[in-house]
Amino acid sequence: MAGSVVITRPRAQCDSLAQAVAAAGRTPVLLPLLEIAPLVDQSQLAAVLADLERYALVAFVSPNAIDAAFAHVSHWPRQVALAVLGEGSRAALARHGLTTGNATILGPLDPTRSDSENLLASLDLAALAGKQVLIVRGESGRELMAGGFRAAGASVTVVPAYRRSVPLLTPALGDTLRTLLATPNDWIITSSEALRGLFDLLEQLGGTFVTQMQQQHVVVPHARIAATAQALGLAHVTLTGSGDERLLAALQSKK
Repeated sequence: MAGSVVITRPRAQCDSLAQAVAAAGRTPVLLPLLEIAPLVDQSQLAAVLADLERYALVAFVSPNAIDAAFAHVSHWPRQVALAVLGEGSRAALARHGLTTGNATILGPLDPTRSDSENLLASLDLAALAGKQVLIVRGESGRELMAGGFRAAGASVTVVPAYRRSVPLLTPALGDTLRTLLATPNDWIITSSEALRGLFDLLEQLGGTFVTQMQQQHVVVPHARIAATAQALGLAHVTLTGSGDERLLAALQSKK
């Protein structure tokens, strides 16, 4: 029988995938490798969102960005389009009452690639020339999306909506990592930042644990994360494309 399935998403995003893993006959283990926290000062975010009508398009980089933003939004202007990267973000919008039935929601044409590059390639960028675009994201992130919109002639505002960080190495977390690395498991990694943070934690435990992790099987939804995994020396990497159903399919052969 295969080992456990280690789910490393932020805690608030683990439950549905964990339930699906259990329904597929595998044992989920929740190990959030990124902690998501609200900004201490949300005045800039609130001020920008109070003037949504000025934007032709608002792009959200993640479900976390959507949830943080909609704490300040009571009504979405129908004329303002939204852009998202993946199905998780569409689901987040639906939780806040926005669907393709009552809003213009744009996303990558290739659903297996939930990234800024594919989103930019899927949009009519020429139509945004001379218009204002808002990007809602974490405190840090890639500049590629903003650069793409600016290159098309749009005026771009980038506003942080939340903070993310790698958890501290507590005794309890150290014990959990040691236990997981003692046997082969499947690790679902959905963030390069989380993967690098994991290796930082393991280095604090000792080089032996880094070597053990390099022999674990990791399942990733994006080529950029796969490249990070390979650079960190992981020997068994499965690239699935985005979407929980693809992540789950990659685990079936391990059952």
